[in-house]
Order: sequence, then C-alpha cells, then structure tokens
Amino acid sequence: MRLWLLSSFLALVALALWVVPIDAQPGTLKQIVPGVWFREGEIKEMGHCNNVIIEMKDYVIVVDANFPSGARLTLADAKRVSAKPVKYVFLTHHHGDHAYGLAFWTKAGATSIAHQGVVEELKSVEPKRWQQAARQRKDIAELNLPSAELPQQTFGSKPYVLDDGKRRVELRFFGWAHTRGDAVAYLPREKVLCTGDVVVNGAFNFLGDAHIGNWVKVIRAAQKLDTVHVLPGHGGPGGKELMEGQARFFQELYQAVQAAIQQGKKLEEVATTIKLSEATQNWVGSGVANQVRMTWEEITQKKPYGEIARGE
Repeated sequence: MRLWLLSSFLALVALALWVVPIDAQPGTLKQIVPGVWFREGEIKEMGHCNNVIIEMKDYVIVVDANFPSGARLTLADAKRVSAKPVKYVFLTHHHGDHAYGLAFWTKAGATSIAHQGVVEELKSVEPKRWQQAARQRKDIAELNLPSAELPQQTFGSKPYVLDDGKRRVELRFFGWAHTRGDAVAYLPREKVLCTGDVVVNGAFNFLGDAHIGNWVKVIRAAQKLDTVHVLPGHGGPGGKELMEGQARFFQELYQAVQAAIQQGKKLEEVATTIKLSEATQNWVGSGVANQVRMTWEEITQKKPYGEIARGE
C-alpha cells in the first residue's frame, strides 16, 4: 500500500486546505427542519466531518461518529438541543474522520449501525491506519485502544429502517462510490438526505478507496429519492444542486480521462491541462492532477482504484 494511503483521513484534511467554500461555517449547529440539526465539522482546524442530529420520539440518532474530539463536541450539541439520549450512531463509511470516534459513542450508551461494507473495509485497513492516526492525534491516542471499533449492527442491500411513528429514517446502500461501504440516511417525510462523503460541498473528494467510475451511478440512484435538503459529509448544507454538481464533476473527470486515453495522450499532459466545466468548479481543487492519475489507473487497469491502491 502506498504510504500516503495509510491514513485516508489525513489526506482528506489536506484536501480541506485547497478550497473552503465561502459559506462554510465550521463548528456551527443549524436546524434544517424541526428536530433535525446539521453540525458542520471543523475540518480545517481539527479534521472533523459533519454530523447530523436527528430527534426521534424517545431518542436521538447521530449520523457519523467523527473523530473522538468531534464526537465530544457533537454530543454536547445534541444535549443542548434535546434531552433525549443518543440511542444510535450511524456510520456512513469507514474513514477515520467519520468512524474513529465510535468507541466514545458506544461507551456513552449508543448502538452503532453501518453497512456491512464498513466492517469489511475496517478489517482490511486496520489496525494500521488507526495506529498511525494515534501517533498523530491526541484524541485517538487517549482512547488507548489497539484498533478502530467495529459497528455493532450491519445491513446489506435492503434498507435498515428506524421508525417510531413520529419519524422514519432509512439507512440505504446504493453501491461503491467513495468507499465500498458507503451508505446514506434518508428521511422521507422531511425530504432530508444525509450523504456522508458520497456527496460533499467543496473540494473535499478523497479517491484513495473509491470506485471512481461507479460514483456517478451511486449519486444518480440517490437522486431518485424525493429530496429537498442535502446534508453532505463535508462543507455546508444545500439542496439537490449539490448532488447534481458532484455527479457532473465525476462524470466530466472520468470522460475527459477516458477520451485522453483513447486519443493516445500521455498522463502527464492530461493531469496538467484538464479542463472541467464551470458547473463543477465547486468540487475542483489543487489536487485534481492526482485525481486524474487515479482515474487513469482505474480505467487502464480495469478495476476500482480502491483495489489498485491496496494491491488487490
């Protein structure tokens, strides 16, 4: 495995330094609809992902475990808006900035849920990534654990539904995009979609564990849901335009690289000259040359880049 892939969350933090959306409000809590709050993570300062707090009739669901330091801040905010206990924590995927705070939540009494692909990914990359992260992050080292905690409950292709009569939350899997275990949380009555890193708002895309060619298909499947509010894994909240912009970014990236290969161009030439449309610029950062390289390898080797990176 390449050294820069040993800890995907560190690469993601680096991505955050490329472009920070003008409307970004890290560390803030915003009510999206009654009983649903969006907490924007302090990605630039602390590497935190976003969290969503969902109030049910008798309990609270939190989307993503964050890093331990982010988990503590999110729990404090959850207690500020609701007196109900956090009963479930849902992991959208296995990356450290979304999953490494899991032990904090389960110790506090929450049950963890994720797609079965998250367990598979964690078993594949851990404890190596965890141990490297512990050497660089005090909040992880303080947990004094040998590896990342695995989700307690998992689901497969069928949605995992939490419905208490007051609110319905559907945990859905549409396929391998950002990671093998990507899943989203959908609130059909409120038309709220929590996307994890399948959709982000800004140049936060990390491709090290991705299936780049399938990413657009996953987003297109999610777009079939009746959605008004899109709550991404990084960057500020938005609407359906976030899904469309993210999909177009990967579609244009993939098609441009594929066309260049067919025309016999060299990778170095494409990486430095690639042009994407204005509609995708929110997702284009200074790392696009590296994204071109990964896409190139995925196309020429005819397998998901995540497999290539791990030597599978």
